Amino acid sequence: MRAVASADPAAPLDRAVTAERRKALRALLRTPLLTARGPDPVAFGLVRKHTPWLREWLARNAGWSLHADAELARLRKVPADLRDASRPARARKGDPPFSRRRYVLLCLALAVLEREDRQTVLGRLAEQVVALVAGDPALAEAGITFDLAGRDQRRDLVAVVRLLLELKVLARVDGDEESYLADRGDVLYTINRPVLATFLAVRRGPSMVQAEDLDARLDAITAEPLPDTDEGRLRRLRTRLTRRLLDDPVVYYDDLDPDEIDYLHRARGTLLREITEATGLIAEVRAEGIAMVDDRGDLTDLGLPEEGTYGHVTLLLAEHLAGCARARPGAPVSRAALHQRVAELIAEHRHHWRKCVAEPGADQAIADEVITKLAALRLVRVTPDGVVPLPAVARYALDQVREPDAPPLF
Repeated sequence: MRAVASADPAAPLDRAVTAERRKALRALLRTPLLTARGPDPVAFGLVRKHTPWLREWLARNAGWSLHADAELARLRKVPADLRDASRPARARKGDPPFSRRRYVLLCLALAVLEREDRQTVLGRLAEQVVALVAGDPALAEAGITFDLAGRDQRRDLVAVVRLLLELKVLARVDGDEESYLADRGDVLYTINRPVLATFLAVRRGPSMVQAEDLDARLDAITAEPLPDTDEGRLRRLRTRLTRRLLDDPVVYYDDLDPDEIDYLHRARGTLLREITEATGLIAEVRAEGIAMVDDRGDLTDLGLPEEGTYGHVTLLLAEHLAGCARARPGAPVSRAALHQRVAELIAEHRHHWRKCVAEPGADQAIADEVITKLAALRLVRVTPDGVVPLPAVARYALDQVREPDAPPLF
């Protein structure tokens, strides 16, 4: 008996192309700066192969530009909310978030590297940054100092360098940062100039902006000129919503303006289908908002649940906040109450958690770090009055009763 021929011989090829494009787009969204000799050469190869399609899709839907050549691929992402501070830079996973001074040092280090030769050492980089800080009265007026007098200041610079190593701006040739911190040696780096040249994701150079206010400067360096027409207005709405859906764990209707809500109600089906087909993310639509669910888990920088002590604490505190939301919807929970709850959890679980949880003040430090993570996941909102549980945290309540085939609760 003969096998029945496929009605569409091109279908398997189309599916293969779609799968490759999806992998390439997910790789860019996860890591906006890919290099040919980076940790994922397969993803880089797919991005290079499908650059024209990726460039068109990203420009049309998110308003983001893509630079790709034989050495690197750089997705210049601009967030929908420039004031969102819930996901700060970190040198390495588990490290503390970047402080204001570390961000300043990062900018100054980039300026120094731009003028350096092919290689440099950490000690020279530090000296050049110290000179830039000392020569700019505006930094002193803003309370930014840097003189390498204390270990904390050296640690700040090392955190900046480690971030640049992670982003492939620098490649370590000899030595290590711990030796530099202990004043036992220096570190030699090679500067990756192609990556350095594409590092800033701005549409206008910061030196060309005259505004002094931070918000005004952020607006100026990311301004996207569009025609003041109905078509231009609709494109702005589509771009903002697509950026939110791609970047934010949850998009709440309460966070959108009336024009965005109106556009979403009219074009939601088309918009969500476009994102799902391109990325593989699954749209979960609820009365409060929309979440694009990553069922594979490889497109998520923050996961819940996660293994380890902090992962367990985060899950247990999320469960507690879900109960608070059920008992008093919309009411804030004080930080003191959350500190106390974490202290209770430590007392209950300390025997199978890391020993550091028993140190004095650990309950407050752990609670504050967990709150930061829950805010980044859009499970809570931090206010002056405390921490407000948001609707999506309800999925972590342990006593929910659902049918086996029911969709996950928002």
